Amino acid sequence: MNNVELKAFLDFKVEQYNRIDFIEPDPIAIPHRYSLKEDIEIAGFLVSTFAWGNRKAIVSNGHKLMDLLGNAPFDFVMNHKVSDLKKLESFVHRTFNSTDLIFFIKSLKNIYIKHGGIEQVFIKNANEDSLQPAIHEFKKVFFEIPHLERTSKHVSDPFKGSAAKKINMYLRWMIRKDNTGVDFGIWKSISPNVLSCPLDVHSGNVARKLGLLDRTQNDHKAVLELDESLRKLDKNDPVKYDFALFGLGVFEGF
Repeated sequence: MNNVELKAFLDFKVEQYNRIDFIEPDPIAIPHRYSLKEDIEIAGFLVSTFAWGNRKAIVSNGHKLMDLLGNAPFDFVMNHKVSDLKKLESFVHRTFNSTDLIFFIKSLKNIYIKHGGIEQVFIKNANEDSLQPAIHEFKKVFFEIPHLERTSKHVSDPFKGSAAKKINMYLRWMIRKDNTGVDFGIWKSISPNVLSCPLDVHSGNVARKLGLLDRTQNDHKAVLELDESLRKLDKNDPVKYDFALFGLGVFEGF
């Protein structure tokens, strides 16, 4: 395919998968339970953190977690007592366990009290080209309070070579606004043109087959290479193609 044909093909696939029925079986279903901005932010951040492995299990555990938080994640974060954290001790999703979760709750409270919220941390550190430096700075803020070293692995750092797939997916949810009601677009001070595609095995393999990516590793350098390719297809909304790459890889075995 030439570039015109490739863009037409991928635009068609975006329309096919970027629609309302994408939500229910996807982790984005968890923040879609809420209408309050802060509830959406916190629910989205928590579920995206453990969004690896079986999608059905991720969604199921996401709903269980929201139930543990009284279906009011922002209120729980801001007003919980030590005794309230006991109920979280039953939670586990693969290597993300209750110790990690309880720290996340404490850190989120610190971020909303001392930094004005998750969005403000990213606004402060965003630049006109990429959000990857902002992810690096966010991790430093997130772990500025005492924590176990094991928990730090659950927030990736692109400056250490990571593709940071989960947090790039979260940023897509918060920043990108579509016309179908899937991505929220509630962070309006950051342009979607600086978003990066959540790169994983599926999207990486499809991108290589389509000639969008040459690098063989799914790492930070591959994210930057894919950014460049997708921004040539749509400079204003490059990560809409995440729907195409994901759908082709997961649903179609492309």
